[in-house]
Formats: sequence, C-alpha cells, structure tokens
Amino acid sequence: MQGTHRYAPHGLSFHEDGEILTATQIASVTQPAGRTFETVDELEAALQEQRYIADRGLATTLFLTLRMRKPLLLEGEAGVGKTEIAKVLSAILNTPLIRLQCYEGLDASSAIYEWDYPRQMLYLRTLEATGGIDPEKARRDLFSEEFLLKRPLLQAIDASHEQSPVLLIDEIDRADQELEAFLLELLSDFQVTVPELGTIRAEHVPIVILTSNRTREIHDALKRRCLYYWIDFPTFQKELRILMAKVPEASQKLATQICAFTQGLREVDLFKSPGMAETLDWAHALLSLGTTELTREAVDDTLGVILKYQEDVDRVRGEVAEALIARATRATAD
Repeated sequence: MQGTHRYAPHGLSFHEDGEILTATQIASVTQPAGRTFETVDELEAALQEQRYIADRGLATTLFLTLRMRKPLLLEGEAGVGKTEIAKVLSAILNTPLIRLQCYEGLDASSAIYEWDYPRQMLYLRTLEATGGIDPEKARRDLFSEEFLLKRPLLQAIDASHEQSPVLLIDEIDRADQELEAFLLELLSDFQVTVPELGTIRAEHVPIVILTSNRTREIHDALKRRCLYYWIDFPTFQKELRILMAKVPEASQKLATQICAFTQGLREVDLFKSPGMAETLDWAHALLSLGTTELTREAVDDTLGVILKYQEDVDRVRGEVAEALIARATRATAD
C-alpha cells in the first residue's frame, strides 16, 4: 500500500480525497510493497530458495493469504514448521517479522501497549526537582508516544512501516479467550485505540500468521476470519528433502537412515512424537559426534535429542531402537 492510502475502520479503504475504493482496488493497494507473486509456482520456488519445502496445498494457501489479505491459521503438532513459515515469508518479502508469543495469562495490555511507568516517574521527579511543573504540559508529556511501550500488536500496525510487516501470533491456543476476543476486532479493522493518544490505524495492513498446537479449540468466530491449513508430519520423501536442504553437510546415507528412524518413531505409541525440528537437531547432533551411520551406541547416546520425555526414552531404548536401526539400515541397502 502506498503512503497516499490509509486503512479505515470497518474494512473500508479511502484515497486521500475520500473516494471509496472498490474491492479490486483494495486488493491492489494492500499487496506487500516488496516482492509479489503472480502464481503459486513462483511462491513455491521462493520458499524453496529459503530452504522451506512446502506441500502444494500449503503453497497455495500462502499464495491466497497474500492475495486475499486474510489472516492464516496454521495448526499441527509442535515442530512441524508452522512458526518457520512466518520467518520465511518475512525473508522472502524483505519485511519485518513481529512476533507475539502467546502464553496462559497473556493479557491485552501486554500484547498491545503499556506505559513506561518508571520513566514517567523519573520525568515527574525531574520536574519537581527543577520546580518547572506545568500540570497540563506534564500530563500531555507523560502520555505522549515518548513514554509509550509498543507491544507486538501495536508494533504491527505502526505507521512507521514502509510496507506490510509479517505479524506472527504464535501458539494462540495457549492464550486466554479474552485475547481471542480482542483479536477479532483487531483482525477486522486493524486499528487500536489508545485513550490518551486516539485511534492508531494501519497504513500497511500486516500479513498475519496464527499458529496453534491444538491444545484447545480456537473459537469459531476467529477461525471464520482466517484461511486455514493443517500441517502434518512430513512423509519420508519430504522429510529427506527437508533434511538435505537444511543440513547439506549430512551424507545421503546418514540422512536417509535418520529419516527412516524418525518415521518409525512416529509409529510407536509415544507421549510426544518427534517433529521435523527434532529431526534436524538430531542430524546436527550426530554430525557433531562424527557419526556416519546409525548404530545402537549412537542412538542410545542421543535419544534425548529427539525424545523429550523420559517415559518415551525408556520405551524406545532397547528392542524398539534395534528394530528401528535395522529398518534404517535396510533403507540405505535398497
């Protein structure tokens, strides 16, 4: 969006002279100011340039997210690459990434803005010490932008951005429903009202990515405002492609064995199956130890890299690990 446009409340956009834009014009002015994509193939290629291997369905959904300017809700198990998508989009579009990490008890003020009380008190004491207190001026100064701490949601709609930033709302399922309710308004109007300063509107509507590990259901009202995609554990071939792209120093043999082993682990009844993130960590760990192929000793020594619960480690160590090592060995013998 160019600087001659602003984003108005209730989803309406206006030119400088007040003319209401059509839906087609809105789409044209809300495209990111950086790199744009005419086809899904172009976006898929750009993702691969950043070593992110995306399914066709995911690439298509991301393309529509950019074109339709709708938030995208990504769900899936932890470690399958949901957060990474926002990071990669930021790199591809050469635009800032603003991240709101959700957690239980996160309130709206922590996500939007807070006043810098220590600095405000210091300012007041300085005025008192110099005897130069003008009550009205002091009040205006205390609640000016100088003392405003902009949290991620306010940062995302800040007018200082030269183009649309990527706003990552990570693990929204961990936040309270109160924050979800606020997001409904924010994602509709992309504006925030600070009582002391007035209403702040986005000049460049952010590209919004929400992620959820599905520890609880997200409210239907929020889902309706988003495009949706479920990211599953990768297939063997996809996991191998990702591993070779992210850890190119690994040999084909070791990478194949690692992927065959982790694919087998996901078939075991575990408390927490390893995601792609654990696969990559394990590959780096094995390479750090000088491992060239999977052995029982190498696996036993590094199970804590891919399994995060002692119960899972105990279940896998021994016969299960031996069977999975045999499976991995056969994968490279074929």
